[in-house]
Formats: sequence, structure tokens, C-alpha cells
Amino acid sequence: MRRPVVGVIGNAYRIENRFATQMVGERNLRAVAEVAGALPLMFAGTPDITDIGALLDTVDGVVLTGARANVHPTRFRTKPDPRHEPYDIHRDDLALALSEVCVARGVPLFGICRGFQEMNVAFGGSLHPEIRELPGRMNHRMPRLENGEIHPDPTVVFADRHEVSLVPGGAFARLLGCETIRVNSLHGQGILEPGGRVVVEGTAEDGTIEAIRIADAAGFALGVQWHAEYDPQSNPVNRTLFQAFGEALLARTRRG
Repeated sequence: MRRPVVGVIGNAYRIENRFATQMVGERNLRAVAEVAGALPLMFAGTPDITDIGALLDTVDGVVLTGARANVHPTRFRTKPDPRHEPYDIHRDDLALALSEVCVARGVPLFGICRGFQEMNVAFGGSLHPEIRELPGRMNHRMPRLENGEIHPDPTVVFADRHEVSLVPGGAFARLLGCETIRVNSLHGQGILEPGGRVVVEGTAEDGTIEAIRIADAAGFALGVQWHAEYDPQSNPVNRTLFQAFGEALLARTRRG
């Protein structure tokens, strides 16, 4: 049996503020290869380059990764604000449409951080650009030094920072065999209102939505707000999620 192929979405990035590129963090690629057991294949996060039909004729599953850019507010009927830039409108165009098609066709779909948010918006949900500004919410952004710079130690940046309570009997609780987990936290934007087919599977202690699935999806369609790609080789929660994604890939390849 051939090894499954996973499309991993790229992000717009400029080198020296001049050269347009597409970029994927290597941890995403390693998580797919080393834990899901698949061949990662980066694709451009822009519909001018990536045709969805051709992509899905090639890959067995899709990972929508985290990214620096926020989903553009007009995608969920909100006015944009320069404070919440940068945006990546071409990735929005592709990822939102791709989410719907993957779910409809039963193509395994795993959304992480921005990808989790994209899945929610694709099914009619909304986001808040700074979840920490809502009453009673904690600061979910990455740790910084006193001078405002990002902490230089990745083990500090990606350390587990809060608990997530999983819905008893839900998809995540069944997969993980428990109802409480601890996760990292590196996001400003978060889900405000879930989309019509978005089922909330886990929340942080402050009420922030952290895990979702798409109702009545024909295949694996899960999303997490935390960065599950950081350490699935050693973290049992994230390992289980990528392994389950890998099992869904194999099931799809068997069906042809």
C-alpha cells in the first residue's frame, strides 16, 4: 500500500520585504511525516496557484496550519482594524473554500490554530480579533519578556499553559480517553460564535473554545486552537490526534 499524501497549506511571506514566497513551518511537516505516517506536500495558500480539484486529486488529506496572519474580518461580517493585521486574503480565499470541499468529500481535514479558525468561518462562524479583550478571558498570546520581545526559549513559548475541558462522550474525549487535557497557547484571535455545523468539543477554563469538529462530516474533520504540531513526537495528546489523522488517511487510501 502506498504512503498517504497530506497537503499542508502555505502562508504568504516576503523575504527582505521584496520576494514573495510561500512558507510552511517544519514542525507541521515533521508531525505529518513522523506521527501521522504520511508524506507531507506543501501547497500554495492562494487560489491563483492551487486549484482545489487538482489538489484533492493528489492528496489524501489536508492540514490547515497556524499562521501569523489573521482571517480577514470581512469574512465574518466585521470591519477590519489595522491593529489586527497582518492578513492573508489569498489564503482566506483558498482555505475557506477548501474546508467546505474536504468535508463534503470526506477528505480528512485537520485544522490547527488559524486553520481551526478557518474551519469555523467556513461554516458560518465568527471570530474575535483579541480574545483576551473579552470579559473574564485570559491572555492566550505567547509569553513575552518584560521588554515586550517574544520569549527566546521555545520550550517556554510552547509550554502547556492551561487546561481544556472536553465534552464527555465527544469525539476528542473518546480519542484521548479523558475529559481534561493541558495545552499550549499562542493565539490572539479566537472563535466568538461557532458556525452552524461547528460542534464545540473542548473549552479552556475561561470559556475560550479550543477544540471543534464539523457535524455530519463524511470523514475526519477536527480542529484545535493550540499548536498540536509542536511536539506530537513526545506529547501524548498531540500524538494521539496526529495518529488518528493518520488512521483516517489510511482508511481513505484503502477505499481508493
